[in-house]
Amino acid sequence: MTHGVLMGVRCFEELEVWQEARELCKLVRDITGKGEFARDFGLKDQMRNSSGSIMDRIAEGFERGGNREFAQFLSIAKGSCGETRSQSYRAFDYRYIEEEELKELLDRTSRLCRKLWNLMNHVQGSDLKGIKYRKF
Repeated sequence: MTHGVLMGVRCFEELEVWQEARELCKLVRDITGKGEFARDFGLKDQMRNSSGSIMDRIAEGFERGGNREFAQFLSIAKGSCGETRSQSYRAFDYRYIEEEELKELLDRTSRLCRKLWNLMNHVQGSDLKGIKYRKF
């Protein structure tokens, strides 16, 4: 099955934004598993959840089969990306991460937010309609 607005894309795993969100999620897991950060269960869990939410919302929106719903879930993913970026500052302010790690997190989240925004606008601006599953 091909998603209406993304000709040739058969599954969410093929989406560059999902692949980048997955890499960000792995990076966040690595960073939050070290030192004092690993013992701050609140912030660690928040940051892991928000970064995981990015890839999950992209997948969920894609799988719903409608362009309008896909755009809505991309918007939610973008919000989670901003949340991860904000939490990165908190981790730095609490001295859980070094400046280099902060810079990498900020670069990745900023780039991913831009790509989500661009994809969301593309999906919303398309006059193609997504494929809805038929009920049997």
